[in-house]
Amino acid sequence: MIWNIVDHRTRKHRWLKVNAVIENTWHDNSCDDADQLETGEDGVQYDDRKDILLHDAVVWAEGVPAKVTLYLYDRGQGIR
Repeated sequence: MIWNIVDHRTRKHRWLKVNAVIENTWHDNSCDDADQLETGEDGVQYDDRKDILLHDAVVWAEGVPAKVTLYLYDRGQGIR
């Protein structure tokens, strides 16, 4: 389930094809001014989707049983 969203898109009005990454939200604990979540939660550590509808990215991330941060990127960015 989504606990945070970080939008790295420069083309903010593009929704047809974006890249999406999810990581456990506790990975954000080391970021400046981050809320803290207990570490070591079982579940997804990292997963990604390329060229996905923004709506489908949100539905996908929300359906994951772990507490995740959804990172959004422009098409062709954010996923190696």
